[in-house]
Parts: sequence; structure tokens; C-alpha cells
Amino acid sequence: METLEAIHTRQSIRKYTDRPVPRELVTELLRAAMSAPSAVNAQPWIFIVIDDRKLLDEIPTFSPFAGMCREAPLAILVCGDITLEKAPGYWVQDCSAATQNLLLAAHDAGLGAVWTGIYPMKDRIEGFRKNFDLPENVIPLALVPVGYPGQKPVSQDRFDKTKIYRNKYGQRRE
Repeated sequence: METLEAIHTRQSIRKYTDRPVPRELVTELLRAAMSAPSAVNAQPWIFIVIDDRKLLDEIPTFSPFAGMCREAPLAILVCGDITLEKAPGYWVQDCSAATQNLLLAAHDAGLGAVWTGIYPMKDRIEGFRKNFDLPENVIPLALVPVGYPGQKPVSQDRFDKTKIYRNKYGQRRE
């Protein structure tokens, strides 16, 4: 799949088959995530691969919009380790870029995935911190359930020229 095709056709997938995702493929997803840019090349990300059925089933009890974990064969928890930052405060952007790479790599590999937000919701942060033994310096940003798609959503063109300005706000691009 070409890069632009992956970007334009990627969709959030919330339903999965029960087919397991091979470990080698998970490694490739993580390799793609870790290829993201980061401020001062700090790479402050930490990833927790969750494939324990009991843990996956428990996640929606403290992360209310992650109900799809109950059928996903695995999820990847994307966290920032603030002790690894070289540019304080940029861990959110760094880990967001890694999450986007992860989503695109999953799509390219024929997998489905969805970004479920954690940060900055304090209750979700604490739920993940408690259930995954995260130390204070490791902050969960996003959870990405992953699996073989059990649905086929239609891609939509999200381009909106009304959101584009030239040089200054208020000056239309055209």
C-alpha cells in the first residue's frame, strides 16, 4: 500500500474477528511506531502489548470508550516516560506521532485498529496506572485495540477547504 493510500483509507475499526495477531506482526507495528519523529530525538515512548484476555476485558471498566477491547485479540498501550524527555512537555506530540504510525502500519498490514484516548482524562490515567503498574513518570496517552477487522467501513474524504487560510487567519487559500 502506498503512503497516501494508507492515510486516505485508514478507518477506526472497533469490531474484530477472533483470529490472533502474530507476534512478528506486532513487532512490525511497534517498529513503525518507534519510527515516528520526536522532539530532540528523545523517543520518550513506552509501549505495553496487552494480550491477556482478562486484562483486555477489564479495560472498559475504567476506560468507558474502550468497549471494543472485549473482542480485540490485543491492544497496545502507548505511554510517555517523562524522564526520557529532552524537551519538556513534548512527550504528548511524540507519542501521538508514534500512535499515528502504529495505526497506519496496522492498516497497511490488513489489521484494524482504533485510537482510544486516555490523556488528559485523570480518571482514565489513574485506571491504567493502577491496572498496569505504571510508575509516576510513565503517563498513558492512548490505547490502541488491534485485530483483524470484523467490519468494513466506507472511507470518506475529509478534506475541507474552509479550514485552510493563506498567510494569516481569515485570508482564504484561494
